Amino acid sequence: MTRTPALLCLGVLVCTGVAAGQSLPQDESCITCHRNETDERLRQPALDYPSDLHAQAGLGCLACHGNPALGRAGGFLAKPERRAIPELCGSCHSDGAFMRQYNPGLRVDQVAEYRTSVHGQLLAERGDTSVAVCVNCHPAHRIRPASDPESSVYPLNVVETCGRCHGDAERMAPYGIPTNQPDHYRESVHWTWMVEQEDLTAPTCNDCHGNHGASPPGVSSVRAVCGQCHSIMEGFFRGSQHDRYFVEADMPGCAACHGNHAIQPTNDERLLRVADSVCTTCHTPGDSAARVFHVVRALIDSLARERDRAHAMLAEAENRGMEVSEAQFRLEDATNALVQARTAIHAFRVDSVEHRVAAGLVVAAAGQARGAAAIREYLFRREGLAVSVVLILLLIAGLIFKIRELDRNSTERPDGQ
Repeated sequence: MTRTPALLCLGVLVCTGVAAGQSLPQDESCITCHRNETDERLRQPALDYPSDLHAQAGLGCLACHGNPALGRAGGFLAKPERRAIPELCGSCHSDGAFMRQYNPGLRVDQVAEYRTSVHGQLLAERGDTSVAVCVNCHPAHRIRPASDPESSVYPLNVVETCGRCHGDAERMAPYGIPTNQPDHYRESVHWTWMVEQEDLTAPTCNDCHGNHGASPPGVSSVRAVCGQCHSIMEGFFRGSQHDRYFVEADMPGCAACHGNHAIQPTNDERLLRVADSVCTTCHTPGDSAARVFHVVRALIDSLARERDRAHAMLAEAENRGMEVSEAQFRLEDATNALVQARTAIHAFRVDSVEHRVAAGLVVAAAGQARGAAAIREYLFRREGLAVSVVLILLLIAGLIFKIRELDRNSTERPDGQ
């Protein structure tokens, strides 16, 4: 799935008599007049458009609105009807030959994909002009590349763009769609990761719902959506009995346990609390299946504890000047085993976690042994050094005593004797 929604090139309107690929009129005075209008609806587009990416590409007002001199009968559009906007934009964006002149790598199936979306279907089948069309996501006259932080489809801005409709209770009321999704998403680990970690690859609305073909994932496709990023977890889940049970019960895979928009971070501390609240929606509290995570948590805790103990012992040895870099490097295998064990939770089997924990414990034990040996060696060296220092001091004291004795004897004897 691509993150970057396609450019909305407000193309050459076929009905104006200017077909895609033909040269466009160059002498346009629209902006000159409109930027002096007192009506904000007429003036603002003229002020915005010079920075629009289409203007930067050399496309002028006539490309979308047609020639005003020809009038409505000649194809002039003062304001395109909402229902006609996808076709208007598609007159360029569905024409591969035309788009190659401007952006050869840009997909030309956006309109076809839009028709498959909930938005496109409601527009085409019901004539519902309240649904989103191209200009709702790509504001006409001020469209910027998706890589521009000021773009409406820049990753950090997507939730606001979608939220303008999906956070509007009045607009969503006829569809029975809740309006808390944008707020819930801003509480999620995905949003936190994107904002605090500045990771623009973290998922936002269009990563899960699609761009032009935006639709809510079906029950059977949720795991595939999540699996785009969490592929290892998806693999464990596919191999579990829960995968089959969830399909039979018409439950939405990953979202059944993790939720959808307000997904929270996971950690060892939350494991039992979440398991007790989630698992008991299907399992009887206290039954063997519901207790799986309690056993798993104990296994994971044992590995984390032994890994941390090994790390502390090796760090102590290193701080004392001992060479333990190889053991520290190998201890990463215990950390990897811990990560794998946490991931293997999605198999919902104790043995899937247990053998990964066992492998990690072997590595942790080796790290502890190396750390203990290094510390013993350090102490032995310290003891040897202390004994050496004592012997040297005794030797020095003996020499001093002998020198003083010789000096005393030499002063007691007469000269020449």
